[in-house]
Amino acid sequence: MNPFETLRFAVGGLAANKVRSGLTMLGVLIGVAAVILLLAVGNGSSQAVKDSIEKLGTNSLTVTSGAGFGATGGATTTKPLTVDDARALADTRTNPDVRSVAPEVTTSQTALYQGTSHTVSQVVGTYPAYFEASNSKVVKGDYFSADDVLNSRKVAVIGSTTATDLFGTANPVGKQLVLGGTPFTVVGELATKGGTGFQDPDDVVIAPLPTVQNAFTGFGSLNQILVEATSATATTPAQNEITTTLMGQHGISDPTALDFRVSSQTSLLTTQASTNQTFTVLLGAVAAISLLVGGIGITNIMLVTVTERTREIGIRKAIGAPKGVILGQFLTESTLLSLVGGGLGVAVGLIGSRFTIVGIKPVVIPESVVGALAIAVAIGLFFGSYPANRAASLRPIEALRHE
Repeated sequence: MNPFETLRFAVGGLAANKVRSGLTMLGVLIGVAAVILLLAVGNGSSQAVKDSIEKLGTNSLTVTSGAGFGATGGATTTKPLTVDDARALADTRTNPDVRSVAPEVTTSQTALYQGTSHTVSQVVGTYPAYFEASNSKVVKGDYFSADDVLNSRKVAVIGSTTATDLFGTANPVGKQLVLGGTPFTVVGELATKGGTGFQDPDDVVIAPLPTVQNAFTGFGSLNQILVEATSATATTPAQNEITTTLMGQHGISDPTALDFRVSSQTSLLTTQASTNQTFTVLLGAVAAISLLVGGIGITNIMLVTVTERTREIGIRKAIGAPKGVILGQFLTESTLLSLVGGGLGVAVGLIGSRFTIVGIKPVVIPESVVGALAIAVAIGLFFGSYPANRAASLRPIEALRHE
């Protein structure tokens, strides 16, 4: 029997039991679609985090208070970051690889405008250098100036989410909002950054540091210091200069007992990549279980098929059909089930990836499509081999006696 006749008999056998064949293909479909979609969600989440990190700029460094990475000795006391620390870092004589420094304090306040209330998730008090270091661009108005900082003016630059929630479609520049009971004049609106995290990066109000300190946080410690290196290649020497300067500022002589951390976007990307790899492997393992279940379903369906068609098998063997022909037919049937189910699963997975899932835009991995379909076919061959071999091994006389 040639391959075309084998295929014709296999299609006929599957068509004779449409419901059973459809349910079997459904199991494979779900498994393949799950693999593609889950891996796409993992990849999309990774891409979103990567984009958010890169939007800060590849030459940005963040200084925060606390034990430094790699610290072994442990600092006996933790000295908070202060404006004096920021001034020391801005000294280009000791820190030639540092372009700008922006000390930050952050809080959350409720903003009001003509009866409209909105809780701003992040109110930032800082210097004008913050905008360049954080890669924040204005689309309306302008940034506040160093003179605004020196005179503690009540001016602010707001994010696109804050602007929309308070002012709707109106231009917010020049209008006055009340933030935590203090009036601020809006001088600029930032371009939309977007993000998929728990905190919207566009829901922000940025104002001069002394203004925010006087109105909300007090003149104490800073939350962090944002530093911009002179170039992307200068981040490592700039990081070393920051460490040396702050060790002097905090009276630390032991480099293993730092009370601050200096992190770069490169280190964040490395950490994120490692975390995402683990996350993707986990999602892939969960999806693989669906394919395994589909394979078990193929085995069960084919065993039932062999039992129901025992007399047919006996007749075919009695008139001279060799073992290879019977084996080939049932293997072809199981492979067709997995191939058609897998193909439909690919279609469902690709269509599903066009929608946003739990706030994440899936990004399909081409290898996952090819891999999932190949595994589905392999599963059909593997799980169909036992029922096929069982059918091919039946003795004609025993098969003909079967009721």
